[in-house]
Amino acid sequence: MDSSTPFPIPAIDLSRERERHVIIAQGTAADYKGHPTTLLMPDNTTMFCVYPLGHGGPAAILRRSDDAGLTWGSPLNVPANWAASNNCPALFRFVGPDAIERLFVFEGNGKMRQAVSLDQGKTWSPMAENGLATVMPFTTIVELNDGRLMGGWNVRHETHISFSEDGGLTWSPQRLLCRETGDYPGAWPCEPAFIRSPDGSQIACVMRENSRKYCGMATFTNDEGTTWTPMQELPRELTGDRHQPCYAHDGRLVIPFRDMAPGSPTHSHFVAWVGTYDDIAEGRPGQYRIKLLHSYAGSDCGYPGLELLPNGTFVATTYIKYRPGAEKQSVVSARFTLAEIDTKASACSE
Repeated sequence: MDSSTPFPIPAIDLSRERERHVIIAQGTAADYKGHPTTLLMPDNTTMFCVYPLGHGGPAAILRRSDDAGLTWGSPLNVPANWAASNNCPALFRFVGPDAIERLFVFEGNGKMRQAVSLDQGKTWSPMAENGLATVMPFTTIVELNDGRLMGGWNVRHETHISFSEDGGLTWSPQRLLCRETGDYPGAWPCEPAFIRSPDGSQIACVMRENSRKYCGMATFTNDEGTTWTPMQELPRELTGDRHQPCYAHDGRLVIPFRDMAPGSPTHSHFVAWVGTYDDIAEGRPGQYRIKLLHSYAGSDCGYPGLELLPNGTFVATTYIKYRPGAEKQSVVSARFTLAEIDTKASACSE
């Protein structure tokens, strides 16, 4: 990777604008609040956040906001065996072929486990094994054109996929999606994120590359996950960990992640990339990079949740050492709109 060439796209710094930030779970000198995921319900008001205690666990702590993430309640009551959860619990919502809405929390290191709620998160089942091997639960799940779900995750330095025909209750035997190849010897593709193309015909899978020998990785499917293109490098501007993509109302893509790009002025901080699907498919740098939050603990930050509100506000949530001093990582969100970013970028170019 070339670390000497300047980034060709503007970088917008929001990290000093504390009025954008909401602390969901405050870290202390003794307590480390870890890697969150979030879920916005269809009412566009109720939001859930789940996170572990410590770096990857144990425990899965679940909180709810009733005002789209501006304020948060105390941890919710969950079954006792959630206390043994490991490696970054992940929240998802699906409506199955039986027309039943289910919320899921997946977790696990070794054997993946899952819990389900049938009442919009009021009560939950205990965690139960789902038959998949993992070091990290699903980092991405996409609905396919035939109604099945395709989930992606990693087992050490390989990315795997599995399919569900019943809305997430059961999963097919896992199969390898990608690992190091002759073109990329020693590559460690992991933490996938699926992105469906705007016309619906293709799904991209963008990934962290954990050997740090290469930029991030991507592969594409034109047949709903049956076959995939050879693995290729992402632009340096998208190189980092735990990408979490979401389309804005205007069709642009917003992807927050932990910045691990060599030579990046925001290296090790919590950032977001703004661009288009075609930028990813064609290897272009995109439109902007945004520094969302400043990490006071190097790269120990950046596993995000991302939600889009009807008014165009993005709520990007991560774990991060938010201040210098003794306190450990907190769970914090940053709020912004692309209209604000466009205005700031225009001002910088004048």
